[in-house]
Amino acid sequence: MTDHFTPHIIFGLDPMWFATVLLCVTYAVIIWDRVNRAIIALVAAGIAVIAGALDQAEALKGIDWNTIGTLTGLMIITSIAQRSGVFQYAAIRSAQLARAHPAALLLLVQLVTFFVSAILNNVSTVLLIAPVTLAVTRELQIAPFPFLIAEVLAANIGGTATLIGDPPNIMIGSQAGLSFNSFIVHLAPIVVVVQVVQALMLHLLWGRATHATIENRLRVMTLDARAAIVDLPLLLQSVAVLAVVIVALIFEERLHLEPATIAMGGAAVLMLLDNWEHRSDKQTVNVTRTLTEVEWITIFFFVGLFIVVHAVEVSGLLQLLAGKLVAVTGDNLALGGVIILWLSAFLAAFIDNIPFVAVMIPVIKSMAPAFGGPAHIAPLWWCLSLGACLGGNGTLVGATANLTVAGVAERNGVAFGFVKYTLYALPMMIVSILICQLYVWLRYF
Repeated sequence: MTDHFTPHIIFGLDPMWFATVLLCVTYAVIIWDRVNRAIIALVAAGIAVIAGALDQAEALKGIDWNTIGTLTGLMIITSIAQRSGVFQYAAIRSAQLARAHPAALLLLVQLVTFFVSAILNNVSTVLLIAPVTLAVTRELQIAPFPFLIAEVLAANIGGTATLIGDPPNIMIGSQAGLSFNSFIVHLAPIVVVVQVVQALMLHLLWGRATHATIENRLRVMTLDARAAIVDLPLLLQSVAVLAVVIVALIFEERLHLEPATIAMGGAAVLMLLDNWEHRSDKQTVNVTRTLTEVEWITIFFFVGLFIVVHAVEVSGLLQLLAGKLVAVTGDNLALGGVIILWLSAFLAAFIDNIPFVAVMIPVIKSMAPAFGGPAHIAPLWWCLSLGACLGGNGTLVGATANLTVAGVAERNGVAFGFVKYTLYALPMMIVSILICQLYVWLRYF
């Protein structure tokens, strides 16, 4: 529980029960899918503050501004870049590379997303690839949902493989003293296996059944991709800024910069380049257009959800669960690893994995003496990483990448609701965790 704020709930209600019920009701209304999720999250956040679960200052502490800034910056870059025709060009080239065959395209989307997420991060990756995915499916006149969900799953799986691919890994690596190479050695092998299995499942589910007409395939294969570029100077500017942003994100630790600073800095530079030659009135039109295309529903949903989850954290529920874990595992490292893996997976699927990982790090550290020191509890760190990162695939609200794709999809008229996503993704997440359990059992226990 935080040292700086003690919740005092109206009518003397128990803070832990109040925060837990508020979170459950919030998710229930999201699942109901009759009210926009941004409205739900913001109303719930307001209730948390008004009721006394948080005060305003504490609520602001709960917002992950780094995530908000990174998302907003990349959305601005994407908004400007797409006006050049670059995504349409990439869509045509991708479809032609896959011979305009939906099954091959489904696999290609996963492979590209998987590898880019490992070296960049999963949120940045889906922001870049989702518009291309939608453009490809429009050209082939096929349903985009299977391709978008495949992209989400691959982004979270690929992000698990490296230290920089997913925020929980960054936290674990920093606090546990684990190197970039350690994550690759211990997690990359099983992550590749998980991705292969997921790709096979998606092929059996959708790849075989999705067909494009011969006419549409021939039309795509005969398209001139270069003709899609409608503003070459803007394209060159966008590519240059994006390349600098990606390189900076890869080397963010050496640069001593946070992802939000890099993304917002890149967005500011590209907006400047986009408006440099225009008069002030034209600049106003350009900037308004750019900011209008930002996925504000996703941004404000995150703001509200971060506050609600922080209320649960401040109430002491996560600390209570962590304490129970220590009591149950005792001196059984294998049992501790299995519990951490599955607990992380399901909590990550239904609440944000960042506060959970933040609480679990000191808990796992406190278990070190019982097992002979910090060097002997490394398997627990890998269980925490695999559970927290892959568990995010389970529901629409499980990871930032999921909601980012949902926002892009809905702005383009593609239904991407909580129930629809979860019905497909949750079973696949459980399969991935079963594979990970077998892996950690054979390798470490």
